Amino acid sequence: MLVVKDSAALEAAVAAGADDIAVSGRIEGLPSLRLVPGRSLSGTDASAALAFAPGAEGVRLTADNALSSLRLETGDPAARAVFNDTSVPDLGILALSDVATVGRVEIVARDAVRAGHVAVSRLDVEAADAREALPRPYAYNVHARLGAFTLRNRQPDPDVVITAELIGVSAGREGAPVRGSGVLVAGGDADGDRAGEEGRGEGGRLEITRLTTGPVFTDGGIPEGTAGEITGGVFVAAGAYVHEVVNDGPVTTYGVNDMVLDLWGEAGTWTARAPLTSYGPSGIGFVHFGTLRRLDVAAPIETFGRGARGFNVYEGTIETAEFDRIVTHADAAVGVQIGRPCGELVVRRGIETYGAEGDSLVKGALVRLAANALSLKPGGHVRRVRVDGGLVTHGEGVAALDLVHGRIDELTVTGGVRSTGGSGR
Repeated sequence: MLVVKDSAALEAAVAAGADDIAVSGRIEGLPSLRLVPGRSLSGTDASAALAFAPGAEGVRLTADNALSSLRLETGDPAARAVFNDTSVPDLGILALSDVATVGRVEIVARDAVRAGHVAVSRLDVEAADAREALPRPYAYNVHARLGAFTLRNRQPDPDVVITAELIGVSAGREGAPVRGSGVLVAGGDADGDRAGEEGRGEGGRLEITRLTTGPVFTDGGIPEGTAGEITGGVFVAAGAYVHEVVNDGPVTTYGVNDMVLDLWGEAGTWTARAPLTSYGPSGIGFVHFGTLRRLDVAAPIETFGRGARGFNVYEGTIETAEFDRIVTHADAAVGVQIGRPCGELVVRRGIETYGAEGDSLVKGALVRLAANALSLKPGGHVRRVRVDGGLVTHGEGVAALDLVHGRIDELTVTGGVRSTGGSGR
């Protein structure tokens, strides 16, 4: 192991391709660094940090590289603190452990990259700005802004598979969110402008065994009234297949069209163990357009913005969805809205809404909705629904239960179905 304490020693060690470089203390004013294949960069103690010069990006990985126990700071949060060289055909294993950044982390398979595995263990993106990062995944008439952490397979060849295990990814701080999406994983979208049938994407796949997140705070920065852009606190986009997603920390979004959790791809199980909260217009708690076997939201979903629904299913399939409690506070903010066949829906402590009728973003268009507690749209069919704690609405003339266009085979509600705001049913 080669220990370096200043910029000259570090730049020389990287240029010489030293095997294992250890950083002692804080080193400032650095240019971008490129690790040759098989090399690692680590910190010797908690003070180890690399601060890059204004205009410089951070560490460029090639193949079989490891970053550990380091803080990386770019001068601009829109710059990439960690990224990869797309001229290599195989990433090997790119490993990040106990890394904190100011600046984006972006790993992308494009150009020559056709194979590789990404292993993350405890990554904290303290500040980042992905609002202008391109190209963006596209489906359902909207582009998704990239994330503070982004992992993508952009190869057009469906035989190209990139694998990953992503454990303990966090982004932003309460009151100081990252800009753009928080954590975004995607495949199957070679140019960022097209997606295949039902948003599944065409091209390479991203296969992730586990994706777990700590606290995530985002503000996408989308202007009010924009219908064609969205972000996600944690976003599994088209072409991504995740066996298990776990949100161990709260996920909070603040801006316009900022979804809290969003699934366009496929997941086996998705578990949220901490509150899911949105404050902006059309900032939905969980957006489902993909394929999911089991969803378990073990903490409350609460939204405060106009049109910010709690949970919706407009495309794809879901076998079982269980929730703790869902509460919305604004016009057009439906508690649960379903427009596709689903298996089982369970809510353990009720669905409650406080808004009336208004506009909400649906598939890239603003649609007039009433803030029903539970609403089934055309094509909506649920085999079994159980809600303990009641279906309650407070908006003027808003029905708690709207089944005009859909069907529920078996419905059980304890705690009553109540519309307290007037003529709603």
